[in-house]
Amino acid sequence: MITNRPFERSNSFNEQPAQSAEDVVKATQRATDEAVNNLADSVKRASEKAAPLLDRASEQASALAQRGMDALRGSTQQLQDKAKQASATTVSYIKDEPVKSILIAAATGAVLMALISLIGRSRNQV
Repeated sequence: MITNRPFERSNSFNEQPAQSAEDVVKATQRATDEAVNNLADSVKRASEKAAPLLDRASEQASALAQRGMDALRGSTQQLQDKAKQASATTVSYIKDEPVKSILIAAATGAVLMALISLIGRSRNQV
């Protein structure tokens, strides 16, 4: 009977580390579950906070793009109006001063030909 007691002690002695290891595993699982739940909650809160900010940024970007398009349309219309006015002024000047207009056109053509000739020579020399 004396031999049984040490055996019983060693058996219970072996069970204690196993029980402790099991407790550590369970505690680790609980801590991990809690950490995952906290992380999920944090992500959800961040998502809920970010959604309105993203919506507002999207609306502002759309408004900015619309203003840019409106400004471009306005500038294009102004440019078209100025081109029409310049064309009408040119036609009126040609009707009023036909000889002078022809001389100006000829002089402009001669200057352009001289520039083209100079540019052509400078390219050949390089």
